Parts: sequence; C-alpha cells; structure tokens
Amino acid sequence: MKSEKTEILYGVHPVLETLKSGRRKVEQIHVMVGRQDRKVRSILALAQRKNVPIVRIPREDLERLSGGGVHQGVVARVSGSGPVTVEEVLATSGSRPFFLVLDRVEDPRNLGAILRSAAAARVDGVFLPEHGAVKSGPGVARASAGHADKVRLAIAGNLVSLLEKLKEKGIWVVGLDQEATTSWTRFDYSLPVAMVLGGEEGGMRRLVRERCDVLVGIPLAAGVDSLNVSVAAGIALFEVVRQRGERGPA
Repeated sequence: MKSEKTEILYGVHPVLETLKSGRRKVEQIHVMVGRQDRKVRSILALAQRKNVPIVRIPREDLERLSGGGVHQGVVARVSGSGPVTVEEVLATSGSRPFFLVLDRVEDPRNLGAILRSAAAARVDGVFLPEHGAVKSGPGVARASAGHADKVRLAIAGNLVSLLEKLKEKGIWVVGLDQEATTSWTRFDYSLPVAMVLGGEEGGMRRLVRERCDVLVGIPLAAGVDSLNVSVAAGIALFEVVRQRGERGPA
C-alpha cells in the first residue's frame, strides 16, 4: 500500500486546481483574515461543497505555514500517494502513448511550467530520474498553477533502462537537443513517442542521448545559444498535438 504524505500548497491557483482535480485529499484550507475577493470565494465555495475545513488566520501565520512563499492569502494542507509507478503509467497509456522524459531538470519553476504544458497537451505520463532532478512540491505546484496534479508523474530508478524498456514496447524515443541538425517538426509524431528533454545546464546526459532513436532541435537565431527548458518543452509538445490533430478530453 502506498504511504500517504502531507504537503503544504500555497497560492490561489494551486489550491483551486488541486480542489478541482480531486486527485489528492485537501485536508484543510487556511485563508488570511479579511481576504474576500472573487478568487478566494471560489475556493471557499468549492471547499464547502467538498466538506473541506476552512480556517481564517492572520497573515503572519500564513507566512509561517508557506515557509515565506508567495501564498496570496491561501494555504492548504493536502495528502496523497505521490507519483505513480513506471509500470502503472505504461499499463494504462493505450496503443499510441505520448510520454515526456526529463533528464536533470533541477529548477522547480521549470518543472512546474513543463507539467502545466504537459497537462495542456494531454501527455500520457512524465518520467523523472530518481536522482539529479527536482521532485514535486509546493514550488512545482505553484509554477504549474496547480496543474501538476493533472499529469501522471513517475520516478524511474534509471533513465537509460527506462528508455530501453520504452523502445522494446515499440515507442520511439525522440531527444530534443540544441545541437541536432534535424528540425523538431520533421519527425512523425503520430507514432507512439517519448520525448526526452535535458536539464537547464548540461542538457541530456551522454548515455541518455545515445539511447534516443533520433535527435531533433529547434532552430534559433544567431547569437541565441538555447531556450529555457520549459519554453522548449512547450514548443515541442504542441508540435505533437498539432500533428496528431484535435484530441478528445483526457
């Protein structure tokens, strides 16, 4: 049985989207005394429908709960089982999966922004390495505007082994690399695909890059060395969506 863990979320959008998704239990919501605007009223109304306890507390108490994060007057305690397993993601992704593999993404703001794009693009699963990468947390949830809970996130003990497993299942492994000479639009993403992105500093590790079936890149203007990894992810993910056409609700 998976162990439950308690986590602090802060900010209007992370708390509201977590309430909406229902993937994790919201145990209690703390709202700053005097905060009565429309966004907070939406949170309170939904919380009341879901029988979530609401407590009004002073600003200084909210700042203590959020660890000094930008809480916007709202902090929630949530519990859930955390990431799913690699096997669970692979077993429930259908015949033409669309995966995202992140190697060494260490900035929680980048991971949050990537997960938001992945949710919007209806990615079937996101894989992170067990070591050398940021994990989910309040900073990630805030950067994703609460959409991280809409993405199935799995931790892989070894990304090289994961990529080999994906290839054995007939899934094309496509690495996004700034040195690649093939444009990111030139691959046929109607195939089962796992897109691999490297981290903010060194990109993909050598062994991960070598396991890719093909490397593609986003052409940049002279003098621009690279894109932020979350920006590159958004561009690449929606090329898959464009090629596959309109997708129904996830």
